[in-house]
Amino acid sequence: MANRERNKKILLELVKQPDNSTCADCGAPDPDWASYKLGVFVCLNCSGIHRNLSSRVKSIKLDFWEDALVEFMKSKGNANVRAQYEKAVPVYYYRPQQKDCAVLREQWIRAKYERMEFIGDTKYPPLCYTTGEGDLTLFFHLLKNFTKGPKAVISIKDLNATFQPERIGHPHGLQLTYQEDNHIRNLYVYHESPEEIVTWYNAIRAARYAYLKTAYPTGSNEELIPKITRNYLKEGFMEKTGPLQKETFKKRWFILDSQDRKLLYFKGQLDAEELGVVFIGTESNGYSVKECVPKNARGNKWKCGVLVETPERQFVFMCEQEREQKEWLDALRQVLFRPMAPQDYTSKQGCRNYAHTHTLTFPDKRKPRVSEVSSLQGLRTAPCL
Repeated sequence: MANRERNKKILLELVKQPDNSTCADCGAPDPDWASYKLGVFVCLNCSGIHRNLSSRVKSIKLDFWEDALVEFMKSKGNANVRAQYEKAVPVYYYRPQQKDCAVLREQWIRAKYERMEFIGDTKYPPLCYTTGEGDLTLFFHLLKNFTKGPKAVISIKDLNATFQPERIGHPHGLQLTYQEDNHIRNLYVYHESPEEIVTWYNAIRAARYAYLKTAYPTGSNEELIPKITRNYLKEGFMEKTGPLQKETFKKRWFILDSQDRKLLYFKGQLDAEELGVVFIGTESNGYSVKECVPKNARGNKWKCGVLVETPERQFVFMCEQEREQKEWLDALRQVLFRPMAPQDYTSKQGCRNYAHTHTLTFPDKRKPRVSEVSSLQGLRTAPCL
């Protein structure tokens, strides 16, 4: 009969090894589950996905392990299994992390172990994603307008895709962000098939990677891969007042895009177009971020202030709780303390041009367009949430 304590001790020693000390699928630290069909150590969240795949999982600490299964785990391990199942992962294919949404993690696991897409004999990379044909644009068709042609033509140059299931209200919700007439434009889509929406996401990443390789021919993969798509550093509601700091505070939805050094604000979470953009430079260029208590302001329900100072003006924002205030300060300072790259100066100039156009063309009473939330199957139109 197997020695329960001895086998548990062996497994705990195995999981301390560098290759096994993080989840084989999402990188979460200290995995305490294992797939004894595959021979990998995984976290609790990923173990549930493996169980749905009939992958046979056990708790390292709580379950009984037979001698033969322990020997199998010793012969495999995360590194050996990755060498087999991740042999041919395309450089642009997104590898989910611990905090990523469920659909990304599940489809990554299914792609590896169920569909075996990366073992070498693989459908990746699809030809149309990598040849750079045409001008590298994506065409999205709304079926209700199909006879009228494309609803939107989105240049790959400025396109970003990020999963937003909670905000969109669908587990497979994807936010597409791009430039249109000097404004940031949002399009919200989803697909009922989790595999299909993740395939779209990686198709966009493939096209973006092809564009970046053309635009930055000397750039290494280490430099280009983080630029393919990115999650936003911080999102959430804050209250905002005007430039005189005497105007009534209004609740706005904020997004901090650390790559472009931009803090964007919208009237609501699903607005198609931003109300304004604040460029976040460096301290040496006259930018600062700190706590504040506003004076002479009206209508602020929240009391935890954030002051963003630029060479042109001061911005006062209010958070509901101290925790949110600290998170915004920390996120803004991450951008503030990062040296500016040459392309950041172009982005900064774009923000200045935008501010000038915004002032002349769109007064404060301008109403933002509310984005459509659509089913991505062409796209199929769905009711706005």
